[in-house]
Amino acid sequence: MNEKIAKILRNTEKVIIGKENVTKLMLAAMLADGHVLLEDVPGTGKTRLAKALAVSLGVEFGRIQFTPDMLPADITGLHIYNRQSNEFELKKGPVFTNILLADEINRATPRTQAGLLECMEERQVTIDGTTELLEAPFFVVATENPIETAGTFPLPEAQTDRFLMKLSMGLPGREEEIRILDTYRNGDPLTGLQAVVTKEELLKMKEEVERVYVHPVVEGYMVDLAAATRDSRKTVMGVSPRGTLAMMRGARAWAWMQDRNHVIPDDVKEIAVAVWAHRLVLSYGQNRYRDAVKLIGEICDSVAVPTEDFSGR
Repeated sequence: MNEKIAKILRNTEKVIIGKENVTKLMLAAMLADGHVLLEDVPGTGKTRLAKALAVSLGVEFGRIQFTPDMLPADITGLHIYNRQSNEFELKKGPVFTNILLADEINRATPRTQAGLLECMEERQVTIDGTTELLEAPFFVVATENPIETAGTFPLPEAQTDRFLMKLSMGLPGREEEIRILDTYRNGDPLTGLQAVVTKEELLKMKEEVERVYVHPVVEGYMVDLAAATRDSRKTVMGVSPRGTLAMMRGARAWAWMQDRNHVIPDDVKEIAVAVWAHRLVLSYGQNRYRDAVKLIGEICDSVAVPTEDFSGR
């Protein structure tokens, strides 16, 4: 594993116990210049994980608590008239940060949810006809509560497709929960957490990820997997070309995290569920996320894995 990634994981482990794989996937999504949708019941550590990552990476953290009465301007900001200067001044919204936690995004109206789309895709905000660029890195972690659905507005497929990965924290096991109690017995470890990399180092890591080599045979393997999701009788809509591109970016980041400068098929299989399961629209009677997860696993097992030398030498 890459030394810097190992250092970040050890640091976040001081706050988030037993969720190393989720943390690794979130780091991969960030390094791939994507965003993450976290779906889980309250109290599993979603907010704390986002905060711990922000502190560990030495970047700014912002949070939006979504509610039904929220407007797009509450996210992006607006121009306010200053009587002293006799000019309109921009009051920036919480989106002007590095890691943005969009808490319970499905509680906002579709109009407000769409306010994040330009930010996520274009890394910019248009306010009153004026375009403001968002500072890199910009990483959105949106959360959903899958249990309480009253008063919520489910994310449409077009918006869930904007998230590079969908993850779930999951409840801890018995030993993990005992470790959590021991860790928090004498206070909140998040208050004493320190950065282990700088923002400049993080941006350099992203540049290195973009240089990771993807062999044409591996590209073909990704396309074959995507085609299998489209051809399956269990799906109404399989993985789109955007999903295939997301897989390539995610696989590059995952390979780099393993200290490799090229992607292998195992990288694709490791992140397939996180990158693709939420993009599938299943046929009637099967439209459940866990069924999509199972289907992705079946497809990865059924499609032939290439065995060439993928290093590009």
